[in-house]
Amino acid sequence: MESRGAPARLRRTPSWLINEVAVHATRLVSEGFASAESRRYHYKLLATLDEFGPASQADLGRRGGVDRSDVVAAVNELAERGFVERAVDPADRRRNIVTITAAGAEHLRHLDEVLAVAQDALLAPLSAAERQELVRMLSRLAEHHS
Repeated sequence: MESRGAPARLRRTPSWLINEVAVHATRLVSEGFASAESRRYHYKLLATLDEFGPASQADLGRRGGVDRSDVVAAVNELAERGFVERAVDPADRRRNIVTITAAGAEHLRHLDEVLAVAQDALLAPLSAAERQELVRMLSRLAEHHS
């Protein structure tokens, strides 16, 4: 890991180390998704639809952790590729309901594989047990701070 000129005392702090690893993780995942002609937002929205079912664009953004201003553009891109369909909500004609298509579900499975490759590259120096422990500890920290 490159120190980028940071002082040794800083390079020993958990916050600095987490940030350094996060930079590498973001690069690996972004490059992997780009190779599949996708972005992180595409993955988030498809995974959210797969897990929770059809949703309004506003609910989709909230559940998927995607800003409302980015949801519209990402849904447009996914719809152009046939990965999602939009339909007017019969209960409120001002809203669209977004649904994942069979092609979208297949693309999501492909992105899951791409993500797994990125995770393997990121965690390459760790054993399976160490990976599980790292995920457990990071999950505990994330839950505490959410």
